[in-house]
Amino acid sequence: KLSSEVHPALAFFALWGAVGWLTMVEGGQGSLVGLAPVNRELYKDSHKIAYKCSKIAHKGDSLDRYLLGRQFMVVMVVFTVNMSGGPLEGAEVWGFPQVILNIFLTSGLAMILFTCMVGQLNSQVNASHHMLDYLNNYFGLFTLWVANAIEFSGLLHSSYVIQLLVGLLAGQPIESNDEPRTGIETVFFWFRCLMSLAILAFCIAVTMVALFNDQTTMWDGVPAGVSVVVFFFLMCVVGMLEGMQIAFFAVAKKTSAERGEGVFAKKTCKLLYFGEGNNLPGFMIGRQLMVVSCMFFVARVTSVKLEGDEENIFGVSDAAQELFNTGLLGALMLTILGSISWQLVASAFPLAFMRSPITYVLLRICLGLECTGICQGAWVLAAIHKKFAGFQRDEVYIGTAAERAKQEMSDDPDQLRLGVGHLVKLPGFSDNAPKALQRLLKKDPSVGQYINNVVDKIESQHGSVHSDE
Repeated sequence: KLSSEVHPALAFFALWGAVGWLTMVEGGQGSLVGLAPVNRELYKDSHKIAYKCSKIAHKGDSLDRYLLGRQFMVVMVVFTVNMSGGPLEGAEVWGFPQVILNIFLTSGLAMILFTCMVGQLNSQVNASHHMLDYLNNYFGLFTLWVANAIEFSGLLHSSYVIQLLVGLLAGQPIESNDEPRTGIETVFFWFRCLMSLAILAFCIAVTMVALFNDQTTMWDGVPAGVSVVVFFFLMCVVGMLEGMQIAFFAVAKKTSAERGEGVFAKKTCKLLYFGEGNNLPGFMIGRQLMVVSCMFFVARVTSVKLEGDEENIFGVSDAAQELFNTGLLGALMLTILGSISWQLVASAFPLAFMRSPITYVLLRICLGLECTGICQGAWVLAAIHKKFAGFQRDEVYIGTAAERAKQEMSDDPDQLRLGVGHLVKLPGFSDNAPKALQRLLKKDPSVGQYINNVVDKIESQHGSVHSDE
């Protein structure tokens, strides 16, 4: 779209810029969540920018606010990639047969794999082992500022209304590390919540009108009614996958009896934690591919496209209509209704997710996608990135957990806010680790002890994670 309507050069730079930024959005999240329990004084001098990021993100509930803004950034990047790299009708590449073009280009598979492997999986691999080096740059600091600015704008504040409702339904208060709000701060907070709800309602209205009037970039020949059904179906799939991630980590350390008595709860747990638990990281890889695929299709379904003689939606100005055409409204709606809200529900009712047959089916699909090996190239890209960037493991700078404890600088698990109403996603536990981490555990057993100790402390101090609905 950008190439045909503006200029190919803009589309080229927008595509690579969006995917490049996505590497920091994904890697920055892993680094900030992973460094939350670590005493930042240990790397104050060696990694000054990472230290500054930590001071900003690990104060009060700042990490939750960052994760909220970051979620919108991920969706916006996917929509930008779709707008920049989406193939035009009848496009040809290097004389490939039409069947190859249909599989890789028309379907969007090429963009999906490009986004997953280059923008997400490779950065997640490196950030999981090299948090300090990955975050220690002004690009990471700038990304943190942008995510915080998005949250502060109030666009996503309707998520807080959902958060409060989820807390009430779960019968558990939302825990906070922030100081109580003043009167002015309370008024400003609820003003942004109301504004966000109004914007969300308007986004839904515009999207529904465009869908029913067949005014989107959906493929030609697809009836309007089918487009609406596809939109809601894909949004629910994205929501289930987002919620499953939260639910799986919430019940990972529970006993078999605590994980539920339902047939599908037992089948899901048996499959997920089979053997050494390698299906958990396998699910994460397949899940990433499936989420991005759904987001690309949602972007196509919700991006508005008017023919030359059609009136603007709701009679808005041409400038406003151009804003609708970017897909921004669909991105905002998907972020709140298709991502954040499902994560909040899963944080309060993880066992309900485990009992759903849909969870089991989606788990099977994700593991099937991972087994194809279609995303294994991400490990090669991660190795190349690590070589050029000169990343070193965090233990080189701050030592192991045992060494930090001897220096009277033990990790503080209270920095991670888990349970009802919190979006923090724990990395895999040591017994569910990928093979690369398992090799590290064999070389240095203290790493496994550290991971499990941190998780056990978190669980013991935040019983809400384990509460039965």
